[in-house]
Amino acid sequence: MRIVIAGGHGQIALRLERLLSARGDEVAGIIRDAGQGDDLRAAGAEPVLLDLESASVEGVAAYLQGADAAVFAAGAGPGSGAGRKDTVDRGAAVLFADAAVRAGVRRFVVVSSMGADPAHQGDDVFDVYLRAKGEADAYVTRQQNLDWTILRPGALTNDEGTGLVRMEARTGRGSIPRADVAAVLAELVDTPATAGLTLELISGSTPVSVAVKSVAGN
Repeated sequence: MRIVIAGGHGQIALRLERLLSARGDEVAGIIRDAGQGDDLRAAGAEPVLLDLESASVEGVAAYLQGADAAVFAAGAGPGSGAGRKDTVDRGAAVLFADAAVRAGVRRFVVVSSMGADPAHQGDDVFDVYLRAKGEADAYVTRQQNLDWTILRPGALTNDEGTGLVRMEARTGRGSIPRADVAAVLAELVDTPATAGLTLELISGSTPVSVAVKSVAGN
């Protein structure tokens, strides 16, 4: 498979790139800082220099041509203000979805956040973030030309992955290592039977592959 990842230098994305390239997939990661390119190459991914806050749908679609799947894993980051939550966490996700449709890439996986809700109330930056993620998710779910899956992890940690998760429509609050999120994403990309599902993810007792097969109905 050829898989294009938006937010290619993110902590989850770099882990995902290593997993995908190790299993023989061709991976490209979109970054906006050329200095991050070596990290992507070390992870087995091709760096694509592109700013999703200023790019056009046509410009992004050009890099998605011929891809088998697209993963949106970009984010404005914890130090950013409310404005960039809108331009990245919402705006860039909408742009990437539109570009995937334009390029004819059906498989589309979103790394969202537990609690994402377009109707979320509040004016703090985290409130704005959850609202922006919810608006982006809602937009993606309306795209009939995308086989989308939305993944909403709980609190992210840098603990070593266990390979054991709980993934359901509603899991309740919990945490999960980024390594396990990446492992789930690698399985989801390759499991189109999960299309149309919005899933919460926390650490649990079920092996990743079994958890994915379970939600896919296998």
